[in-house]
Amino acid sequence: MVQSVTASPVQTLAQRVRANIGKVLVGKGSALELAIVALLCDGHLLIQDVPGIGKTTMAKALAASLGCTFRRLQCTPDLTPSDVLGVNVYSQQTSTFTFHQGPIFTQVLLTDEINRATPRTQSALLEAMQERQVTIDGVTHALPWPFLVLATQNPVELEGTFPLPEAQLDRFMLRIKLGYPSAQEEGEILLRHRGNHNNQTDLTPVVSVDELGVAQARVAEVRVEDSLRTYVVRLVQATRRHNQVELGASPRAALALFRGGQALAAIRGRDYVLPDDVKFLAEPALAHRLVLTPQVRLRNVTAEQVVTEVLAAEPVPVAP
Repeated sequence: MVQSVTASPVQTLAQRVRANIGKVLVGKGSALELAIVALLCDGHLLIQDVPGIGKTTMAKALAASLGCTFRRLQCTPDLTPSDVLGVNVYSQQTSTFTFHQGPIFTQVLLTDEINRATPRTQSALLEAMQERQVTIDGVTHALPWPFLVLATQNPVELEGTFPLPEAQLDRFMLRIKLGYPSAQEEGEILLRHRGNHNNQTDLTPVVSVDELGVAQARVAEVRVEDSLRTYVVRLVQATRRHNQVELGASPRAALALFRGGQALAAIRGRDYVLPDDVKFLAEPALAHRLVLTPQVRLRNVTAEQVVTEVLAAEPVPVAP
């Protein structure tokens, strides 16, 4: 098939963002590709890995690459919902309440160590992440567009953390892991940090809001064959029937696979989705949404292993 010219704005955007982030982050090609997929689908991103891998660096670099307003939340157990959403302040002079916006009123919100916030504070993000609005004292306030939550989470440290509830996890389109660098990449990191200069301050926006809107519209035009759409549905349905799964993937997960496949195809220069696109996205789109049975968790079976089993069991559609 001939590459479609309609994919070029998406490819150009992806290349510029990837190159910009590459100035401060070594390697992590697949994770960067997935982050751009979430961006093009107007979806939220959960970056989960051990400390020191570069989670916050990646999130800050992605935010800096966009011509959007940016705020950062450092999540702690004493963070309250009003610290996130804002508060109505009474004025004695005018005898009226004035709403003071919280940091959530931004286009890119970095929530660092999200699992250190209490469940009450975590739930303050639910309406914002799904409906792009917040309701305070019965009044609904719209959030700016685009609205993207980049959250980081440390899966190892348990003391002082609160596991994200299923409703919160389901609102993250993708969960990505960076992994340890190779020996060559780690050597490059050391070379880059020989001095005290912080090259992250050199990052400037490389994508405007208008360009992002155009790219998102082009992604929606990417073709998905009926057989591939059925394949997405079969994968999601299989997680619900799996004997090791207590709670399977939601319809929102199916949408993540479907729309993510369109974005990935466009990034890779195609105007049609392949089964390999869906398979590449299956783990980051589905694994964090699955709740395994208690007996299985005791045997140290992971959701990633279940997704791998589902992919192996479901036949891949063949092009006509």
